[in-house]
Amino acid sequence: MRVLISGSSGLIGSSLVASLRVDGHDVRVLVRRETQASSEVSWKPELGAAGVDDILRNAVSTSDAIVNLAGAGVAEKRWDAAYKNVILSSRVSATTCLATAISQVDNKPTAFVSGSAGGYYGDTGSEAVDEAAPVGSTFLAQVASAWELAALPATVAGVRVTHPRTGTVADPDGGAFGRLLPLLRAGVGGSLGSGRQWWSLISLRDEVSAIRHLIDTPAIVGPVNFSAPQQVTNGDLTKELAKALKRPAVVAAPRFAVRSVLGEFAEELFLNQRMAPAKLLATGFRFADPTISDIVAGLVNA
Repeated sequence: MRVLISGSSGLIGSSLVASLRVDGHDVRVLVRRETQASSEVSWKPELGAAGVDDILRNAVSTSDAIVNLAGAGVAEKRWDAAYKNVILSSRVSATTCLATAISQVDNKPTAFVSGSAGGYYGDTGSEAVDEAAPVGSTFLAQVASAWELAALPATVAGVRVTHPRTGTVADPDGGAFGRLLPLLRAGVGGSLGSGRQWWSLISLRDEVSAIRHLIDTPAIVGPVNFSAPQQVTNGDLTKELAKALKRPAVVAAPRFAVRSVLGEFAEELFLNQRMAPAKLLATGFRFADPTISDIVAGLVNA
């Protein structure tokens, strides 16, 4: 199978590329610079539909599946109006570019896995939501909604489109836990605020396997929650990690302190984001790390 991937340099993308190549698949990656290898394809995602050229059309028309993970990191910088626009536009323009290219070629891929996020739901409350839940009202909810909508040209063109609504990816080498684990190892970490807010985690290996499941399963269409079957509160997660690391975690970080460091993004960390992986389970996906204990063990023992 030939797979074309955007966002291949990120935590998820780089692991997905490696997983597919180990199994003998032909993987090409989209890059914004001049190409340096035959497996690279240069593109201009910031131009949206105007960025579609013959090079991209050829890459799309010779691919069996396309995975779109492109987008600026939500926690890389403090949010101001300019960076919030970067977060939104980087996702919408890249998705528009790929979806438009798909709509313009005769030989279309069979699957377009186009990224989204668990932030789609905003504050879910304490009950786990499935994929039928409505969009939330937060900034990241509006970003995720626009991100998914940008893939519409591919759907209209008859291609099967799926949107992995990814929760917090648990891996010690990147993402949120790349920052959290060193603090807990040093014995200076603690819960965020009351710690009662729900988080939906998924291990990196399950994230990659689930993306491959979307590629390989024709019955799956539309949004798909990427979260382990067992969810956890921030406080209970912190206790589990501290116990596994044999370190104290007794000092909670007050909301105002977290906001002083992270700015507006900090508010997202205090929301309930509890998702049930209904579609994954209904289509036979098997989690390698279905419980919080499994995920914590993977984080601590990696």
